[in-house]
Amino acid sequence: MNKTLRKAFKFQLKATPAVSRQLANFAGGSRFVWNKALALNLARLEQKAPLLWYQELNFWATLWKQSDESGFLRELPSQVIQQKLKDLEKAFKDAIDKNQPLKRIPVFKKKGQRDSFRYPQGFKIDQEKSQVFLPKIGWVSYRNSRKIVGEAKNITVSRKGKYWYISIQTEYEAELLPHQSTTIVGVDMGIKQFATLSNGTVYASLNSFKAKANKLAKLQRQLKHKKKFSNNWKKVKAKISQCHEDIGNARKDYLHKVSTEISESQAIIVIEDLRVKNMSKSAKGNSEKHGNKVAQKSGLNKSILDQGWSMFATLLEYKQNWSNGSVLRVPAHYTSQTCPSCRHVAKENRLTQAEFVCVECGFSENADLVGAINVLAKGHVLLAGKQPSDRRS
Repeated sequence: MNKTLRKAFKFQLKATPAVSRQLANFAGGSRFVWNKALALNLARLEQKAPLLWYQELNFWATLWKQSDESGFLRELPSQVIQQKLKDLEKAFKDAIDKNQPLKRIPVFKKKGQRDSFRYPQGFKIDQEKSQVFLPKIGWVSYRNSRKIVGEAKNITVSRKGKYWYISIQTEYEAELLPHQSTTIVGVDMGIKQFATLSNGTVYASLNSFKAKANKLAKLQRQLKHKKKFSNNWKKVKAKISQCHEDIGNARKDYLHKVSTEISESQAIIVIEDLRVKNMSKSAKGNSEKHGNKVAQKSGLNKSILDQGWSMFATLLEYKQNWSNGSVLRVPAHYTSQTCPSCRHVAKENRLTQAEFVCVECGFSENADLVGAINVLAKGHVLLAGKQPSDRRS
């Protein structure tokens, strides 16, 4: 039995200054279309008028191309504009979808933040010459680090720091073989220890942001004293961007390494269904009600975001999909307060970050390991066809 899989292959482009300018123009035009179409729909929301969807927005885009103000859009491939409008349509549909857990109205895009555009067709790939053909740009070389497998479905061009990248999404048929392992494991995510498995394996926290925090703070202080948009300001700004890129790359490499190791050794991985966005909310409050322990909560938020828990869960899921394994998400409530021996639940069971001692039966163990064991127990309940409890019993 075969299974259709999708996979993305990302490579750095060897873009000349001329090509880089073209890519920046395409990304800027794509961003302009998003913001222009978004402004239209936000105005309609204020007037309580129906939203404009892809077909109507594409008509407006045709008019923008013909105007003097937006005539530069004629330089962009039509499909790039259309893809951005389809992205906006999906964003609005997600915002009004009751089944989406984190609903929000789309926001305006800023220059330099996730600059990207997508080709759904018209591109060509020459793996032997390590080149890719991009419509209205031509052949561009890329750093060929691995073989592309499957039929290319689309190419996304994006900028990170001073470099441009292509992400090629492919589709291919793979033989559906059983996972090489038959075991199941629970994973407890933390800050002091990045991940603790129910079998006792521990992965230390990388804290890539924390490692570069002093350097980043120093650069930001330097930027503050430079004249905005001067050459010296641009140089420091570029160093800050590079620092952020180094932090992100270090985090991503570590998450790939850990997720690969776990997914190769476990057929079923049970993780907590963490709401990272809610967990890392600011404690500042507002003018009427001031927050408590703002500095401590700010430090905790930085540590939470530095771990990359959401990305880690995503990596586990798609790697398990490739290997015919599975990932189960279970409620995170009380996993750190429940005794795995007698099932007594009390916050007093965990009085310190590292130690768990049950006040009912005296069971003691490392607190992170207890969390992982409880996550695994909830996974077994889910596999048995029941709904894991997220309430105290």
